[in-house]
Amino acid sequence: MPGPTTVFGFILATLFGAVFHLIMGGDARRLALFLLAGWLGFGLGHVLGAILDINILNIGTLRIVTASVGAVVALIVAHILTSDRKRKQSTR
Repeated sequence: MPGPTTVFGFILATLFGAVFHLIMGGDARRLALFLLAGWLGFGLGHVLGAILDINILNIGTLRIVTASVGAVVALIVAHILTSDRKRKQSTR
């Protein structure tokens, strides 16, 4: 059974993905993508914070700041890679 820190981190990562989807919009597939990106980014940010020994706003063993930065970066990258914008091509 997962510990309270793991459950809290999972809830925060899910909230990051859901709020990002609420702001950016999209269908259910994009919601699933943003949830996955939030989870992966949150986990990678936490691990990177543990490796680099960054101790800003820890809650127990969970490194909130680095995990949140990781989640936001992953969500922005996922949004950029899946955006439907048409890129203008020069006619020269």
